[in-house]
Amino acid sequence: MIHFPKPYADAVARLRVPSGFLLAAAFAWCSNPDTRSLAIGLPVSLGGLLLRAWAAGHLAKNLRLATSGPYAHVRNPLYVGTLLVAAGLVIAARRPSLALLFAAVFFLVYLPVVELEEQHLRKLFAEYTAYASRVPAFFPAWKARNGGQRFSLALYRKNREYQALGGFLAGALFLIWKAFR
Repeated sequence: MIHFPKPYADAVARLRVPSGFLLAAAFAWCSNPDTRSLAIGLPVSLGGLLLRAWAAGHLAKNLRLATSGPYAHVRNPLYVGTLLVAAGLVIAARRPSLALLFAAVFFLVYLPVVELEEQHLRKLFAEYTAYASRVPAFFPAWKARNGGQRFSLALYRKNREYQALGGFLAGALFLIWKAFR
């Protein structure tokens, strides 16, 4: 993974929310959906949203290292889910330029944030280094893994993942409206 200087990563981490608003505005302005793009893109986004929900139900932030559920296959399932949601929305929007914008924000904003989170997890959990050595960061390893924690709806709610569902629904409804207006 790319290593970013901590001051850069800290500064960029503060841009995560504003960059989301920039992406939403570009998406609203540039999208040109049709029924075919919606039929292909929205299921991809839904898959990403389901991955995020599954991950949120296994994540007890700062209390225990998440290694079950999707975390048994990939260290950053929330970010992989976000990439899938974004990819699906780009497909649905039918604007390749949006893919470039989403990719730029991911590489310039999200990768430094991932690195900060990994530094935090290394300090917080002694077992993180061993976990990171056997589980890939972004490309899932689908080897069979044994048990671990079960999905928890309480953790899903505590992690406020329903907000991602709300954002997805707003984006999907906007695209549907734009396609049929």
